[in-house]
Amino acid sequence: MSGPLKVTVIGAGNVGATCAQRIAERNYANVVLLDIIEGLPQGKALDIQQSAQVLRFDARIIGTNRYDETAGSDVVVITSGSPRKPGMSRDDLLLTNMKIVGEVTKKVVSESPNSVIVVATNPVDAMVQMALHVSKFPRERVIGLSGVLDAARLSLFVADELKMDVDAVDAYVLGEHGKNMVVFPRFTTVNGTPITELMPAETISKLVERTVGGGAEIVGLLKTGSAYYAPSAAIEHMVESILLDKKRTLCCAVRLNGEYGLNDTVISVPVKLGEGGIREVVELDLTAEERQALSISAQAVRELIGVMKLS
Repeated sequence: MSGPLKVTVIGAGNVGATCAQRIAERNYANVVLLDIIEGLPQGKALDIQQSAQVLRFDARIIGTNRYDETAGSDVVVITSGSPRKPGMSRDDLLLTNMKIVGEVTKKVVSESPNSVIVVATNPVDAMVQMALHVSKFPRERVIGLSGVLDAARLSLFVADELKMDVDAVDAYVLGEHGKNMVVFPRFTTVNGTPITELMPAETISKLVERTVGGGAEIVGLLKTGSAYYAPSAAIEHMVESILLDKKRTLCCAVRLNGEYGLNDTVISVPVKLGEGGIREVVELDLTAEERQALSISAQAVRELIGVMKLS
């Protein structure tokens, strides 16, 4: 990539604005924060920019209501949409957010036809499918936030249970980003040792259950909002891996083309993220039982996508 790197974040709500802040502070790309509400992205961008002297970054961040200012973005993060409220599932947002994501994607393609799109709007697996359908981009350039966030939550719960540093934990969370997510405990390790060797199955089940409900737990506590600190950190981690060609192995929502025996299905699986988006889909060596669990999760996503009637 030549010239200054450019990231556009669409949606200046809590997730979008915090994501823009994190990227700017990391200082590897200039940021455009876009929202349809006049003054909102401009105000938040100015506030973030005024922290530059204190935090010693020189990345530029601007706020705008105009898509022409996003032109030529290397990565576009879509956070716009209706957030969850207490008692709502991610699936409840489907019909509202599919329209928003569809309209946004059309404008993204017009202004940044060579970009990588990172979708954070829920239900994210279906929204990735929507962005793929509208953009006609190859699957390598349309991915969704899912397993990075879910794995971060699981890692924290495991570390707290074992009274370990969280950076000693590596976790994989696959499948739907929601109640049908799939956790294979033997792939979650602490300093390389599977947690199946470190804690009883009953404890593991409780931690997995808390991970599955991780977003809902925060929604229930906040009452008037949803999670944004951890989601924005997970998005930034993905963006950095793409723009700086880190080739990190991260679990992201991606359309499968035969991997894991699944086709035309968007779910979270491990991928290597680098320049241009997905460099490789990583296939874990799953047992027949684990493959079945992943297939059931994928079917839940297919049913959700079917409601959108994209064909």
